[in-house]
Amino acid sequence: MKNIECSCPSGHAPSAHELDPFLQRLRAAQDAFVATEKQDLGSLEERLQQDMSELLRLQLQKAAQAKADLVPPRCPQCGRKLSKRVAAEVTVQTRFGPLHVRRTRGWCSKCRVWHCPADQVLNIQSGRSPYVQEAAALLATKMPVGEASAVLQRLTGVKMPRATLDRAARQSGEKARSHRSQKDAQACGGKGVKKLSSLAREGTLIIEIDAWNIRERDGFGQTEALRKKGAPPERWHWVWTGTVFLLRDRGRTHGGRPLILERGFAATRLGCEELKAQIHAEALRRGLGQVKRVVVIADGAVWIWNLSQDRFREAAQRLDYYHAAQHLWAVAEALHGRGTPAAKAWMKPLCQQLKKSQSAKVIAHLEELLPTLPTEKAPAVQKEISYLKNNQGRMDYASAKRRGEPLGSGAVESTCRQYQCRFKRPGQFWTQAGDEALLCLDTFWRNGRWSELFPHAARSDPSRN
Repeated sequence: MKNIECSCPSGHAPSAHELDPFLQRLRAAQDAFVATEKQDLGSLEERLQQDMSELLRLQLQKAAQAKADLVPPRCPQCGRKLSKRVAAEVTVQTRFGPLHVRRTRGWCSKCRVWHCPADQVLNIQSGRSPYVQEAAALLATKMPVGEASAVLQRLTGVKMPRATLDRAARQSGEKARSHRSQKDAQACGGKGVKKLSSLAREGTLIIEIDAWNIRERDGFGQTEALRKKGAPPERWHWVWTGTVFLLRDRGRTHGGRPLILERGFAATRLGCEELKAQIHAEALRRGLGQVKRVVVIADGAVWIWNLSQDRFREAAQRLDYYHAAQHLWAVAEALHGRGTPAAKAWMKPLCQQLKKSQSAKVIAHLEELLPTLPTEKAPAVQKEISYLKNNQGRMDYASAKRRGEPLGSGAVESTCRQYQCRFKRPGQFWTQAGDEALLCLDTFWRNGRWSELFPHAARSDPSRN
C-alpha cells in the first residue's frame, strides 16, 4: 500500500490504473468476509477503512500541496509582499494520516512577523487539520480528555495523547471565545438576528437564569502554605447560566412531560457581567425586541433580578413556584417536623393559595402565626416571611397558568445539570481558563452554531438535529 505512487495531476481524481491495486485489495477483503463464518459486518468495515485511508491520504496531500502552491507570498495581515522567503515543509495530522506539505515562509517588514500564508489558507497553523481540531474540541466537551484520546483513536485512528488533545481543545476554545464576543457584539448591533414572523412576534420569550458550582485548583501546590497563612484556597466557584426560548417552542411529550423544541444557551465562569452580555445577545437572537411579552423566571437570587432589571427592564419577573413552595416547606418542617403528616396537611392549603396568586394571604397567615411561636422557631419563620415579601410581586402563578407559561425554572435547572454532567465528574479539577474555553465550545454546540467554529462541518452539523 505505502509503495503505491499516485502521479495524477494535483486536485484530479485518481485514474483507473492508479485505483487498480486498491480495488484488488477491496475485492480480496470482500471475498474473505463472505468466506469467513466468524466475521461480522464490523470486521469488513474495519478492513475497508484501513485499505482506503492510504488512498485518501495521498489525495488529500496532493490537493493540499496544490492549494499551498497557489497561495501568494503576502502578509495575511497587511498584504505586503513577504521578503526573506524560504520553502519549508510541515507535517500535518489528519484523519487519514500525516501529510507533508511544502509552503513558503517569509518576513513582513511592516508587521515585523514571520508568516506562512498557506498555513492560514489551509487552517493548519496548529499542525492539525481542521477535522482533527474539531474532533479534539468536540470530544473534550463530552468526556475527560483521557477517555477522549482513547475514543478518538478507536473511532478514527487518529493518535493524540491526552496532553496534546487537551491543548488542542483549549486552543479551539480560545478561538471560540473570541468568536463569541464578536458575534454577541454583532447581535447587540442588530446583525445575525433572525426576524420573527408576525405570529411569533405576538408570542412570549422566556428567559431563565441560574448558577451552579465548579471545582477549580486555586493555589495548586500551595494549599498547606496558604492554610498556615490563614487564607486557604477556595475550590468552588459559580458558573453563571441561562437559557432562552419562545413559548411557542414549548410543548409536551406523549407522557405529558414539558419539552422545548428549540432554545438558546449561555454559560460562563467569568461572572455575572459576562453572563449579562451573553444572555442578552442570545435573547436578541431568539426574539428580544420583537416579541410582545418577555418573562424572566428564576429562583429568587437578588443578582438575577438585578440582571433582569438591567438588560430586560420591560420583562415580567417570576419566582420559580417550586422554590416558593420549598421556602414554605422550611416553615412547615420548623413547626411540625420533617416529612410528618401534620407538615403536609399544613402545607396543602398554602400551596393552593400560591397557585391561585393569593400570596398576600399566605404571608398574612405566617405573620399571624409568628407571635404564637416559641422563641427558637420564630427566626426561621421570619426569614421565610421576608423572602416571600421580597418576591411577592413575582408570584402571579394563576395568570402564568392561563397564558400557558411555565411556573418554574425547570428548563435552566435542567440546563445546569446537563453542563454539570461534564464539568462535575468525580476527581476533576479545573482552571478558569480551561473551564471557560470548554464551556464556550459546549455552548456553541448546544446552540446549533458549531459550524461557525468549524465551517467544514456545515454540511452535516449534528448539533442542529
